[in-house]
Amino acid sequence: MEVLKDKRDMFGVDFDKNKEALNQISTIRSKMLRNELAGYITKFIKNELRNEEMKTKAVESEEEVPEETAPTQPEPASEHVVEETPADKVQD
Repeated sequence: MEVLKDKRDMFGVDFDKNKEALNQISTIRSKMLRNELAGYITKFIKNELRNEEMKTKAVESEEEVPEETAPTQPEPASEHVVEETPADKVQD
């Protein structure tokens, strides 16, 4: 949509303001067409903002994960537990 590319700063997430911006930019004689365009632009911008927000949250969560999952220290060799098998118990 060329109007959105050229006049991006005139549009936002408010439907009524987008209708007024369309009226300033061009002459749209059909009220229904103007409303459809304004609705499309509003929805498009809201989706873009939502996607940017999700990307930001994803990046933040990826940065937090490595900090939380720090490498654990291996157990010392002296703490190994030896289990008795049933065969060992029978021989006693």
